Amino acid sequence: MSDASLAPLPPSVASAAPHWPDPDRAKAFDLWLARAAPTHGLLPASLRVASADASFRRYFRLDTQTGVSRIVMDAPPAQENCAPFVHVAGLMQDAGLPAPRVLDWDEAQGFMLLTDLGARTMMDEIDRDQPDANRPRYLQAVELLLKWQQASKPAVLPPYDEALLRRELSLFPDWYLAQHRGVAVDGALRETLDKTFDLIVARNLAAPSVYVHRDYMPRNLMVSPSGGLGVLDFQDAVYGPVTYDIASLMRDAFLTWDEEFVLDITVRYWERARQLGLLDFEDWHSDFGSFWRAVEWMGLQRHLKVAGIFARLTLRDGKPRYLADAPRFIAYIRHTAGRYRELAPLLKAIDEIEGTEAASGWAFGRV
Repeated sequence: MSDASLAPLPPSVASAAPHWPDPDRAKAFDLWLARAAPTHGLLPASLRVASADASFRRYFRLDTQTGVSRIVMDAPPAQENCAPFVHVAGLMQDAGLPAPRVLDWDEAQGFMLLTDLGARTMMDEIDRDQPDANRPRYLQAVELLLKWQQASKPAVLPPYDEALLRRELSLFPDWYLAQHRGVAVDGALRETLDKTFDLIVARNLAAPSVYVHRDYMPRNLMVSPSGGLGVLDFQDAVYGPVTYDIASLMRDAFLTWDEEFVLDITVRYWERARQLGLLDFEDWHSDFGSFWRAVEWMGLQRHLKVAGIFARLTLRDGKPRYLADAPRFIAYIRHTAGRYRELAPLLKAIDEIEGTEAASGWAFGRV
């Protein structure tokens, strides 16, 4: 997960006019919108808030003279670099994925006009109490993911290399343990984390590389009026482990499924991916169990990272709603650590910090 996941807003907020704390930025925006409006048939008076963001980005929606709506991104250049967004949007278009098209971009000011993929996310349509009812949507998401991975080429996106993997893992001790839990990360705990992180990095760097969305989950998939899915929040895409996005999809940041459903969708992904030649590595093509273990080790890296990100969003950025989901990630971490002998020291450390006890045969429940 990046720091830039869209968060749905209450209807009263989503229909409100944008508030500009900085008068100079408000003036710059008005000038840009006045320039762009005639070219794109925009109706400036219809501008309203569209969604919140965990980063400094804001999104507005406005109508056009032809009846379609558009999205405006407000991304202050001092805090946000929009170039990766534009680059990845182009890659997705080339791959045939339904992603926003960039219609206008004031790079100096950080204002962007985009096509609108709709107001409903896949998450909005999920039935949490009946996993099987959601299978068609998840299979749609799997097909989009496979199309994205099939388009992969090396040296086009930044590498998901050892430095990035370790930088993300460091968020867990730095923010979740030290800042949120108040735990001194030294001595035996530091040694346990260092050894565990070495294992996680080595396992995940061994996987084949493809394009990685890096936050591929229902909150970032939009449902179009025709019933298809569109992709958002892709600006942090990298070239890295093929296991990452399927782990992200099924071990969601805001939603937990029983393992039976997780395995069901993951097996279907595996079947399609091996048919397409994406899993020609070791015995992954013939042994789902081997591939599943790799997915779990990749998911573990993500879960540790996101627990740290959620703590940082709360403690540094004043967004406490994210840390409320941290127990979900601790549960994910404990579950995976409980399966593998090499991760027993991590499980012991987490249980001591969280005041939990290791359980044999523990299975996912909805959180």
